Amino acid sequence: MPGSSTSIFNDAEDFEAASREEGCLSLVVTGRGQFRARLTQVALLHVRLSTTDEQLPRVAFVGVPDEMALISFLIGRGIGPVYGGLRLSEGEITIVPPGQHMHVRTDGLCHWGAIWVPVEELISYISALTGAPFTVPSISQNWRPLPAAIEHLRALHAAVTRLAETRPRALADAEAAHALEQQVFEALVNCITVVPENAGITAARRHQEIMVGFERLLQAQPHRNMPMTEISRALGVSDRLLRNLCAEHLGMNGNRYLRLCRMSLVHRALRRGGRDAANVSVVARLYGFSELGRFAAEYRAMFGELPSATLRRGSGRQIIHLKLRQTRQYE
Repeated sequence: MPGSSTSIFNDAEDFEAASREEGCLSLVVTGRGQFRARLTQVALLHVRLSTTDEQLPRVAFVGVPDEMALISFLIGRGIGPVYGGLRLSEGEITIVPPGQHMHVRTDGLCHWGAIWVPVEELISYISALTGAPFTVPSISQNWRPLPAAIEHLRALHAAVTRLAETRPRALADAEAAHALEQQVFEALVNCITVVPENAGITAARRHQEIMVGFERLLQAQPHRNMPMTEISRALGVSDRLLRNLCAEHLGMNGNRYLRLCRMSLVHRALRRGGRDAANVSVVARLYGFSELGRFAAEYRAMFGELPSATLRRGSGRQIIHLKLRQTRQYE
């Protein structure tokens, strides 16, 4: 059903939840400061568009559904996101094929757009308009369309975003949504009829598989402070290769990423409050932080407050929710 929404976020966990439709499976903020992000999402009949404006560096683990393809491009000038170790630059487009999982990171202020399209419709549409067969790349790739083609795509994307933000009811009309969708497909045809072949595609695919395995290993044992040598052995790769891939895909070494992941899990547990987060030291030790003084200092630098302050706010929310439930029971 056609529709749209625009949201502003001051918390990474809320942004992650809203980004699930954008394929986000997990998100870890890697920079210090107040988190801020703006997300506009537009659903047409079969195509979805989004505009994201972020201020802090972060790493997201993203999965593209089996039936969809993701096309991404920069909005304005700035540093583009990095998809599976491949940075998106000004004037380029990234296409992520169906079923692919990867890390997507930003390194600071980042303003970018995305279009999600059913892959079979995309293939049929391009083949019908060009008269030539088209195959979606088997791994994410960047390529540079003609300047006029990408400018038209970005202008159309911006127009749809403005419509969603200023006249959202206009997008609820099925005929209007269909017309916009056809324009999006035509703009994409002009941008992606020629996809470059990457000579290193086999190695790139293998490297992405290693990093997907790395992420899944961490998620399977979130409480453990796993040594990188153990992770390398579990993945069947050398320590050096894993170090290089972490720097390329995550923008940091694996130990730092693992620590940030566990710190983020502590923050989420304290933010939610409840009996499971009744004591900061218990939660910290649960996620492998034994030096509580160092932990508290790092936590404050990362989230702008002491862990005890997060816990108090989380417990306050739990009390409010409990009172609301009790009130409803007696209504």
